[in-house]
Amino acid sequence: MSLVEILVLAVVQGVTEFLPISSSGHLVVVAELMGGAGADAAVNIMLHAGTLLSILVFFWRRVVGLLFEDRRVIWLLIVGTIPAAVLGLLIRYRFSGALENPLLAGLMLIATGLLLLATQWVDVGNDRYQSLSASRSLGIGLFQALALLPGISRSGATIFGGLLAELDRESAATFSFLLAIPAIGGASLLELAELVASGESTSAAASLLLGCLVAFGVGLGALAWLFNWIKRGKLHHFAYWCLPVGLGVVVWQLVA
Repeated sequence: MSLVEILVLAVVQGVTEFLPISSSGHLVVVAELMGGAGADAAVNIMLHAGTLLSILVFFWRRVVGLLFEDRRVIWLLIVGTIPAAVLGLLIRYRFSGALENPLLAGLMLIATGLLLLATQWVDVGNDRYQSLSASRSLGIGLFQALALLPGISRSGATIFGGLLAELDRESAATFSFLLAIPAIGGASLLELAELVASGESTSAAASLLLGCLVAFGVGLGALAWLFNWIKRGKLHHFAYWCLPVGLGVVVWQLVA
């Protein structure tokens, strides 16, 4: 891939990985607009490494707390990761490529918009994520598995799941992104192992590093923006992006 294409994808990845508008859906659409050539494995790995690093930096105090104060939360994260891990492996090895469909992405962006609108009517609880039970963590994990569909926002779905589990807004968002650490890290490691085993050529190292840094910087800004809006009860405002974009993609695909 060219440097310009990598940088475009890095910006898209950094913004959409965290804002509840679906990184997978936008990347499928952007790839289609770029001629149907999606990012190669090395680019995917480096872009996800950049966004993973932004989570670790933004939540560094909470990550350190997992090691010393909140070790029980590690178990909750493992339980919450199981549904996406199982479904993700099934899709990867049985239905590879089936989800790279712009029409599906458009339809699921509309679904994400409706889900975000629904957050206005969920009674916000007062529980902290440290008090979650294993069953409630598993329930949030099921929402994360649903986000394997392109166009379903992982952050939007898991935050919605957290609100249904009676977490307060900040805890729902925090647990959502702590849950992203094993999800993104595990998927990236699996993709890296397959890349090494295949021996495929990759994009230039300098371009990959620059893409990683751009995804990291943009991701930090997106996280700060999202948390500000969540605290102010404005999560549903992102629906006003997802709904028209999803509808536009659907119309584009049906008339193309």
